[in-house]
Amino acid sequence: MSSFDALRGQLLDAAAAFSGGGDVLAGILSGMVDDVDRMLREDLEIFPVCHHSPASALAMTRRLRDKRPKVVYLELCEDMRPLLDELRNCRLPVALQAFATQLDGFPAGSGPLSVIAPVTEASAEYQAIAYALDTPGVEIVLVDRSVDHVFQWLPQETDDPAPREQDTQGEETALHGDAVGVEIGDLRPRFAELEKHLLHHGKVRHWSEWWDQYVEQPLTGADYDTYRQAMALIGSLFRRLRPDGHDRLIADEERERYMWTRIREHLSESGADPAECLYVCGAFHAVSTVAEFGLRSEAPPYTIAPRTGTRWLYGLIPSSHSAIEAQFGLAQGSVSIAAATWAKAVRRGGVTPYRLEGQQGGRGKRGGKAAPPVAAEPAADRLSGFLATPPALDGLDEDELRGWCVDIVRLARRNGYLASTADAIAVFETSILLAGLRGRARPTPYDFADAAVTCIEKDVVPGRRDVRRLCEILLGGDKIGMVGYDALPPLARDVYDRLEPLGLDLTRRTQQRVLLDLRADPELEPCSDLLWTLRYLLPGGALRPIMGARRLGERPIQESWDVALGRHQREIVELGYEGVTVEQVLEQRLRRKAWDPQATAGAALAAVEDAILFVGGRRLPGELGARAVELLAAERTVDDAPEVLRRIRRLLTYYRASEPELPAWCEDFVTAGYSHYCTLLPTAFADDDTGARQVGAMLGFLFTLESLALSLGCDRAQLELAVRQSHPQDPAKVALLWAAQTQLGLLTRDELRVRCDELLANPLVVPAYPLYVSGFVQALEPVPGLAPFVVEALSKAFARLPDPVLLPWLPTLICTLRQHAPELVPVLVREAGRTFPGTLPELDAWTPPWERPASPARAARAAAAPSGPVSTLLARHPGACDAVAALLGCTAEWGSTGHGHDEVASLLDRHPATTGAVAALLGA
Repeated sequence: MSSFDALRGQLLDAAAAFSGGGDVLAGILSGMVDDVDRMLREDLEIFPVCHHSPASALAMTRRLRDKRPKVVYLELCEDMRPLLDELRNCRLPVALQAFATQLDGFPAGSGPLSVIAPVTEASAEYQAIAYALDTPGVEIVLVDRSVDHVFQWLPQETDDPAPREQDTQGEETALHGDAVGVEIGDLRPRFAELEKHLLHHGKVRHWSEWWDQYVEQPLTGADYDTYRQAMALIGSLFRRLRPDGHDRLIADEERERYMWTRIREHLSESGADPAECLYVCGAFHAVSTVAEFGLRSEAPPYTIAPRTGTRWLYGLIPSSHSAIEAQFGLAQGSVSIAAATWAKAVRRGGVTPYRLEGQQGGRGKRGGKAAPPVAAEPAADRLSGFLATPPALDGLDEDELRGWCVDIVRLARRNGYLASTADAIAVFETSILLAGLRGRARPTPYDFADAAVTCIEKDVVPGRRDVRRLCEILLGGDKIGMVGYDALPPLARDVYDRLEPLGLDLTRRTQQRVLLDLRADPELEPCSDLLWTLRYLLPGGALRPIMGARRLGERPIQESWDVALGRHQREIVELGYEGVTVEQVLEQRLRRKAWDPQATAGAALAAVEDAILFVGGRRLPGELGARAVELLAAERTVDDAPEVLRRIRRLLTYYRASEPELPAWCEDFVTAGYSHYCTLLPTAFADDDTGARQVGAMLGFLFTLESLALSLGCDRAQLELAVRQSHPQDPAKVALLWAAQTQLGLLTRDELRVRCDELLANPLVVPAYPLYVSGFVQALEPVPGLAPFVVEALSKAFARLPDPVLLPWLPTLICTLRQHAPELVPVLVREAGRTFPGTLPELDAWTPPWERPASPARAARAAAAPSGPVSTLLARHPGACDAVAALLGCTAEWGSTGHGHDEVASLLDRHPATTGAVAALLGA
């Protein structure tokens, strides 16, 4: 007979009373008892846990001291085993991470892939790891699926109907990035209806509070057998509530087959005694119903699928309580409260937690002197008493609650709240009131937080932090881990070593200010180069330059930085997965950017510029520049033309100023671009999807780089043919075409002015005139000499256009000028300054140059009587003039010389020395 027969009978009677004799409820309740009984009868001792549970950690510590197992099987990705030894170099919480960027066997574009498994001190898993690593003769074996299998099975695990509690997206919650979390002992009901029912009748707001009230607190002081049976019962309940065939259940069963297969393989290879082993897994998996469950299973061998060819990189990254809450959908502050519960239980005595030797942070003791192992006793029914007897809850601890109330008021005042002693009293009384309403003898941290929000926060939050966040800080805070120097990858250690001359404490999470005087301390230049490289590779908040900039051809004398690398240790660690040094990572990223299937010529030129700034040399910029030439020649659109023009101009200016000759790729780019844009110009003018900005950039490339292109062998006739073949319909493009024709000499300035005057004179075209003006504004980039005419066109538009046409156009004009302020606005302002009067009184009598009457033609002078010293000099030496006349085909006779201009004659008479000097110089 089973020791649980009595309990089974009671549950069946209760099911019959509540369900009216139905089989569903009876099957669930009796099945739960069967699951617990089956787990207890297993030869290999199974320890069910809930991740980050103080009750699980306390029970684990006690059991390890009593049993002293020689082998610990742990539910964790098996290929993460080497990382466990590095935990002693870290300050918890941290997360084990596997990372892959170069994928083989996974869908293209799905990378990078990342898996994390967080570890906190208040977890049963850490206690088992610390015991196994610091106890001689003890082996720890990870038996869960590999990281590669996590992503192989990922499509089956994405459908999780469980509601996740709302979390904050702060800086600390992003410590895990977008990594997939490995859940160990996730005990969340899979039916929203059940969760809603439990929250309602438990008088709590979220699942984490229910778990703390009805599971954690009763099991914290329970003996091992009671803890084990109760945790297995809860795992069985949630397992049986999940419908058969659910995708998540199928994946969990595959994990259980995987783990039991690995356990049997290890026992067979090592010859270990199952009685001296301990299997630590989630309570959900502890009551598995798969055929492979147990050491005596007669199921056929389970075949484990091979891993893909993906190369995984492993490391440790810092974690935090809020990051764990965000990763696994826990309530905000729940992990901090669990840590506070663990610390309080440890302080009370009765248990000495295990701690890795040399572990950073915190205060703890090692396992202590080994005691003889305690023999296992036959499984007895502890569930009946546990379920029938209400838990012995702690009474009201007034000193603890009073301290909380005083401290929260102090924190609130520091953060801008008008809190006082009266608020502390109100929080104290409200906490007791809320606990009483919820059936609790002692206010929990959740009751205290609710009371503090009610009494202090009032209507608005004047400070940066709200009161609930202040309560989390008070009750333990968002503890943030740190990976030690010895556990960092080579790249991260190299970064720390190279920044050591700055004298910064890079382990601090606060922002630090550093000043670099590169003229006084030239040895700091490598640090400056590294800071700029890290700024390019890391997120924006890691490094922020306050003074100094890095541009082509510029080197700052002094720099000032705000450094917060301690907050971004995870990103630095992940850089170590990509290369050995930051320069190698930078080069790989630049190559990846240029050779991306979606890369454009503009993106490749941006990579060239970044390579010059952060890598230097000519090898990498030359390779990226050659790639830019290939991309430009292969493009079939001109959407990227403005960026191409802007970047190639900047690069050409840099090379002309810093090197004796242009690199070969620059010359190839100019010639290829000239031919490419000439070919596409007629199509771009006619295409409605191509904007005037793109066409203007094409013309800017062709006109501003024309001299260089012609010197490299390009043919100007190709440009003239392209302009003649262009027939745009859009008014802005028509204006651009007229500007191009003016630049090429196909259209005079007077003819262009006549065409614009005809547009203003035509009532049917007047509404479209602003579009023509917008085109002329865009033409300032390819034809900057057209600036006087653009000022004239804008002035005529403001003077003659009616308000219904002018006013709707103004926002478009302003946006255009603002968007292209560095290129267009200075040209317009300079030309307007030359055209318009400088003072207000002059404006009243001012007449625009284009409205002034033309000056009368001067009377033609008689050509037969040239006068002046020039004519006299030419008459004395007619050989040069005769030669030029013969060359030009002129046959006119020489005229007489005489002074026809009285002003010139009188001037020469008053100053004869000048004439004599010129005559003496010419030998006359």
